[in-house]
Amino acid sequence: MNRINVLLLILTFFSFSNIHAQYTDVINSNRPGKSMSAFSVGKTVIQAELGVYGVNEKHEFLEYQAKGMGTDLSLRYGAFLEQLEFNIDLQYQNDKYESFYDNYNRKGFKNSIIGVKYLIYDPNKNYEAKVDIYSWDNNHKFKFRSLIPAVGIYAGMNLNLTNNEFSFASDPKLSPKAMLITQNQLGRSVFVTNIIADKIGTEFPSYGYIVTLTRGFNPEWIGFIETQGYISNYYADNVLRGGAAYLIHENIQIDLNIGVNFKNTPSILVGGFGISWRFDENYTEILLRAPQEKSKKDKKGKDNSKDKSKKRLDEVPAPK
Repeated sequence: MNRINVLLLILTFFSFSNIHAQYTDVINSNRPGKSMSAFSVGKTVIQAELGVYGVNEKHEFLEYQAKGMGTDLSLRYGAFLEQLEFNIDLQYQNDKYESFYDNYNRKGFKNSIIGVKYLIYDPNKNYEAKVDIYSWDNNHKFKFRSLIPAVGIYAGMNLNLTNNEFSFASDPKLSPKAMLITQNQLGRSVFVTNIIADKIGTEFPSYGYIVTLTRGFNPEWIGFIETQGYISNYYADNVLRGGAAYLIHENIQIDLNIGVNFKNTPSILVGGFGISWRFDENYTEILLRAPQEKSKKDKKGKDNSKDKSKKRLDEVPAPK
């Protein structure tokens, strides 16, 4: 069996193996929406997602208004397994609160969360779609298999290390957060659902959901629409968001977004922009090594092989 046949045999074996990387050719960011995807960034990959926003909040009955700006940062790192991701989510806001009775500036961390996410089910793992070489329509028609979602779980911990106007006095220093994540690939669209339980076991636990639909228009532009609802003993609301993102490099994405709710206790208008940046220099694909033929050397150690270019076939990346 010659070297080419050995190489084809190895590639065939791995095409049916359990290898299924979370890493994608271009950056896969949770921005510009607020939902979390089911997939990790990939083992050894670091990803930073930074945003700046402005907010206008007005309460009709309590007669107060708060205007200001904030920033949110998400740091994501894949470690140990392709399906595993560790992350840190921070949100800092500085605004001016004005009411009939009082005026003052508020500033502090609205969110400080460390967490871990794990993909527990991928419907495309070990699955190879059949290609109809005679029909373009059959290859691109709707497939019921796309209704089977990828499923991930998330566990995190809220850090309330510095009390501020955005937290309750009764909030403990640490409180858990849990999330169930589903994700469907529907052609050029992605449908993500997050079911969330936050500040579990505290005086004011919160429960909610985020549903996001993202659509790719071309290789550079995507748009999204999202709804988020949450309820607690203190506050309940529903927010609608929309926006777009542009891929300026395979590892860099910029975005714009806007969000609004549908009540006046308070009414909320939020708009901002952001950037996502992936650092993947340490990411290495699994390599399939084919056996090498020994070089024919003369007594002086010189290589007398006629075609040296064939020796460059010793390493071939495995298909994802």
